Amino acid sequence: MLLDAPTLLLVTVILTFMVGSLFLLSWSQARHVHALSIWGAAHIAGAMASTLLVLRGTIPDWISIGVANGVMIGAYGLIWTGTRAFEGRSSRLVPIAAAVALWGGACLIPTFYASLPARVMLASGLAGSFCLLAAREIWRARAERLVSRYPGVALLLLYTAAYWVRIPLAIVAPPKVGPNPLQSPWLTFLCLIGMLFTLAIAFVFMSLTKERAEHLQRLAADTDALTGILSRRAFVTRAEAALAAQGRTVTLLLFDLDHFKRINDLHGHAVGDGVLVGFCHTVTALLPPGAVFGRMGGEEFACLLMGPTPDEAMAQAEFLRRAVARIAVPDLPHLAVSVSIGLANADLGAAKTGPPRGLDALLRRADAALYRAKHNGRDRSEAAPAAWRRVA
Repeated sequence: MLLDAPTLLLVTVILTFMVGSLFLLSWSQARHVHALSIWGAAHIAGAMASTLLVLRGTIPDWISIGVANGVMIGAYGLIWTGTRAFEGRSSRLVPIAAAVALWGGACLIPTFYASLPARVMLASGLAGSFCLLAAREIWRARAERLVSRYPGVALLLLYTAAYWVRIPLAIVAPPKVGPNPLQSPWLTFLCLIGMLFTLAIAFVFMSLTKERAEHLQRLAADTDALTGILSRRAFVTRAEAALAAQGRTVTLLLFDLDHFKRINDLHGHAVGDGVLVGFCHTVTALLPPGAVFGRMGGEEFACLLMGPTPDEAMAQAEFLRRAVARIAVPDLPHLAVSVSIGLANADLGAAKTGPPRGLDALLRRADAALYRAKHNGRDRSEAAPAAWRRVA
């Protein structure tokens, strides 16, 4: 059975309305994702515009032509501003209102309204421009690695091309209007393309939303809630991956803030939390590139350094220890912050002889060195004895 334009338009209305409702339902369950509500409104508006087109010949032409296309242009504008909201940028309603006003004002000009090619060119140019702007918004934020970004950009660019190709075609091969305006190959083609676009863009936008939610969940699981550095689990995962990829010397630093319980008891847990945050900010700012730094639990932290010699690692540890000792709170002049550090070096390029050189072995050796640092008076750095040497 061949589908004519009115049938396709009716299917488009139902499909677009259902997609818009799906977006709004998703937004009701994730109110912080404002883009979902905007995309939902865009598709509901698109369904309304398609409904007015279906009623062509039943309702006045100024509604089925002027109002319908104005609403459709506004719907594409909402898709664009929805992508802006998704990327954390402000909504831009003024350009949408300006585009709709431009279309409405042009329709008030008799010569323009009477010219089907002119109407096709203007409406296609405005709708295609909003698709291009939406693609640009998604592309600009590609630093956030979401897999669905690239199909989304490609889809919006294809739809831009589908609209803009109508502009030269309206000049060289203007559409012919028969007794029934809905029985048009142009309209049939646009309905089919519109249906495919509605389904595809809904899938892409939902995928983008899902991927971001999963990314944020992973980030929350990998981040210590108080200090903002890696959690223990994330530190272990990244440190083990770094050890597997290295073929040179590494050093594990194990930090323990001195007399931290006393700080909590004397000044309160809020001050203690502030000390932990200040310690992490200080160390993070001074670590060399490539270092892996995380919180192991309580007041204990670990850092994996790539490539330093034992002497360089000790110098780095002492530099960090002195920097931490300079942390001061003007309102608490008697608050003293210090840290003890245990170091364990490993030569990953050496022959596989001697004790195991995995992260667990480094942690055990660094922990033993840390114990000596605390036993010898705290506020000092101690290195574990070398467990092996490179074989010539």
